[in-house]
Amino acid sequence: MDPHPISIYSRLTSALGSGLVALSLCAATTPALTQTDKAVKIGVLLGFTGPIESLIPPMADSADLAFKQVSDSGQFLDGKTIESVRADSTCIDAGAATAAAERLVTSEKVVAILGADCSGVTIAVANNVAVPKGIALISPSATSPALSTIDDDGLFFRTSPSDARQGKVLAQVIKERGYDTIAITYTKNDYGKGLSESLQAGFEALGGTVAISTAHEDGKGDYTAEVAELAEAGSDLLVVLGYADQGGIGIVRAALDTGAFEIFGLGDAMYSPTVLDSIKADGNDLTGSFGTVPGNEGEGVDAFQEIVTPVGLDGQGPFTGESYDAAALMALAMQRGGEATSEAIAANMIAVANAPGEKILPGQLDKALKILAAGGEVDYVGVTNVELVGPGEAAGSYREYEVQGDEFKTVRFR
Repeated sequence: MDPHPISIYSRLTSALGSGLVALSLCAATTPALTQTDKAVKIGVLLGFTGPIESLIPPMADSADLAFKQVSDSGQFLDGKTIESVRADSTCIDAGAATAAAERLVTSEKVVAILGADCSGVTIAVANNVAVPKGIALISPSATSPALSTIDDDGLFFRTSPSDARQGKVLAQVIKERGYDTIAITYTKNDYGKGLSESLQAGFEALGGTVAISTAHEDGKGDYTAEVAELAEAGSDLLVVLGYADQGGIGIVRAALDTGAFEIFGLGDAMYSPTVLDSIKADGNDLTGSFGTVPGNEGEGVDAFQEIVTPVGLDGQGPFTGESYDAAALMALAMQRGGEATSEAIAANMIAVANAPGEKILPGQLDKALKILAAGGEVDYVGVTNVELVGPGEAAGSYREYEVQGDEFKTVRFR
């Protein structure tokens, strides 16, 4: 494992107290649960290493915050607690993610998995581990449209909206900003392919022209050749649908260094402070660049900020609210089903996420658990105004953002 999980856990333990859900790093040091144990193990399978590792700490920490609130309430399944077990999806290595998920299920005996994060590894984990073994899988950030039709036996859910919608929203943002011809570069995987196809279809439907749409490989040291090809196609704007810690930032750097492009359209995986920090360190800036990321405003967001600010968590990061919501929904679904099983999660997830029922905001999980224990119903609003539709995925809304100086500034919500 990467050292990130240890440092994250140490910070959160210090901030929240010794009651924080326990973190297990390997099967060798944590015995399997027995029937008399009070702890319910849930896997947290995220990319602690890889192209989005800078995005992961607040996601994992916010999930653990929800688990802690459930555990501290004393209301969860007659006093049980939740113990999170972290594992590294790597975001891009399907074999590694599958092996990590297998260990969570067979060695750690988790009852369900929160994750994975990136779409390709999520598909692999669903197909190779979760579905065959009957394990509920709830992703806070896998956005590929392909996941809407995956054969999941009703076990897969996600609290982030599909890129089928994000592509259309980003296309509208680009067109409204006066761009008629664009070039698209996307990371060569399920996430990049799905989002690029959605963006192209949406942009062309609005009368725009896509001069070129081409994939880039992650992990390269030089993207000058890729940028040259994109520039030669002729376009008003380069849209980068890549990763903040890998090819996406590499493309942007090369474009700025060569003077090929100065303004960029950005996808959700580029919404990271590390992008701005890296560009600033090069002596450049991204002022005027813009993009979209899942997000919303309202009482759920305000309530979330009230509980994360005192413990030093970043509540504004991409998919942070979605991670808290995924963890909360898993616990509430088990409570409604009366048992700590994947079957209970799968059978009750839609019911606790949607109306009818008493609306539940972040920080009100104890209240929700009491209502469910008494046979009542809840409508979990959460951070992201959760509404699960179709095959158990979020309807979702998006934050339109723009780079102003050294910060991402919210323009509006769509």
